[in-house]
Amino acid sequence: MSAEQRPEPNETRGGKRQAFREWRGQRPFWGGLLTILAGVPIMYLPYANLTIGSLTVRMATTAGAGSLIIGVLLVVLGLTMWFQPASRVFAGVAAILLALVSLVVSNFGGLVVGFLMGLIGGALGVSWAPGGPARSEEGPGEPDRVVGPVIATNPAPAAGGPGLGNGLDDLSGTSPTNGRNGRHRAG
Repeated sequence: MSAEQRPEPNETRGGKRQAFREWRGQRPFWGGLLTILAGVPIMYLPYANLTIGSLTVRMATTAGAGSLIIGVLLVVLGLTMWFQPASRVFAGVAAILLALVSLVVSNFGGLVVGFLMGLIGGALGVSWAPGGPARSEEGPGEPDRVVGPVIATNPAPAAGGPGLGNGLDDLSGTSPTNGRNGRHRAG
């Protein structure tokens, strides 16, 4: 491979950055990141030693194993939000519940830091929704690709009247398009 054929370092970095940006946009990235980061202080603090001068203070609790389990589960739920975006609601709700349980079990939820990150990360995971269609640079028009399910919210009206067999009305001549839906008027 000659020097002329090699891609510029900026081009490959730009391509990787764009690919990461697209990957990040298709999942609750920040919710997953905060949930992963919430697990770290929750599982670390019960096993940590704090040394002040010659005084060593242990943060150990009787529920050290419970703290470890909660922290590991929060990390797994954050990874689930990243790699299984379809189960983001379950992972978000579970992260919120585990963050609430960590208040009691793990030194006030990792000194409130892990608790708050778990709550915010779980809420971001629950509230995230896939984006709309991606538009091309030319302007408005047909989207390049559609993210998520496509649902027809305004079907085309029937042309010519009822009973044409185009699927919008049945054989009785009642349909929402012609105003006769089979109900009687009261007046």
